[in-house]
Amino acid sequence: MPVTVEIPRETFTGKIREVTLGATREQGGTRKRTVTVGGETTLPFLHFEGEIPHPPAVALEITDTFPADWSPLLIQAWGESTMKDPAQWAAKAEEAGADIIMIRLTGLGSNGQPYPASEAATIVKRVLEATGLPLIVRGPGQPERDNELLTAVADAAAGERLVLGLCEDKNYRTIVAAALANNHLVIASTPIDVNLAKQLNILISDMNMPLDRVLMDPTTGSLGYGLEYTYSVMERLRLAALQGDPMVQLPMICFAGEESWRQKESKVGEGVPEAWGDWERRAIVWEAITATTLLHAGADIVTLRHPKTVALIKQEIQKLMNKA
Repeated sequence: MPVTVEIPRETFTGKIREVTLGATREQGGTRKRTVTVGGETTLPFLHFEGEIPHPPAVALEITDTFPADWSPLLIQAWGESTMKDPAQWAAKAEEAGADIIMIRLTGLGSNGQPYPASEAATIVKRVLEATGLPLIVRGPGQPERDNELLTAVADAAAGERLVLGLCEDKNYRTIVAAALANNHLVIASTPIDVNLAKQLNILISDMNMPLDRVLMDPTTGSLGYGLEYTYSVMERLRLAALQGDPMVQLPMICFAGEESWRQKESKVGEGVPEAWGDWERRAIVWEAITATTLLHAGADIVTLRHPKTVALIKQEIQKLMNKA
């Protein structure tokens, strides 16, 4: 006789908030389309246990000035002339299949000297004109300079629903205030720790920032460099959210490209063991495995650097979203 086996199912009371990036003309912006992430009521890709209404999104990273410290493979892939023009680079990133563009502001001109905040606003406006995708804008990672540049960008692109970051415990107030005043979103970033992530989300919420305008960056490692610990913390954050903690019920963004391409396995092609194999294949696979692992850990947005990785990750997302 055939035996019926009932698959155990775990049900959760919590739900990840839905967050929409970008605004169309009807919504007060200029984007051709928006991207919504979040809304899950189950752990990643366990469709039989709950709802996953939106697939994870893929962002491609560009910079405001030519990133001479990036791997030669990335420079070869994009072209040096393209990488010297953020607007042209953004357009090519859209052609490569990105859902979102992320521009990293170094705050430095081609001469290596700091440029005024107004220049950051001009660069971002040019990028917005070159692509119709939602835009994430990251500062250089120095609290005072982040505040200066991101405030100018927020004012210049009011209504676009940009994502501004990174909000950390030292500088979140200014960035959140600028986002509130101009209808933007923010990224709350903390070291890999559940309690620190929750604490910063509470502080941002206390400024009357709606949590459906906040993305959470738990800080991540790459393959071979702390990825396992990253996975465990992200899993704990997602479990806490699904079990009903409203302060961590936020979509997560992970900077997979940045973490992967700064490691020697991706960045260096000479003076390495022959067993490492083809440099380009190794580097792209390193980024792809890092991003895929983070998706399984609960990432709703992964940022990448190499255009070839985009196709790999989007193909993987399509498979993971197949409920069959």
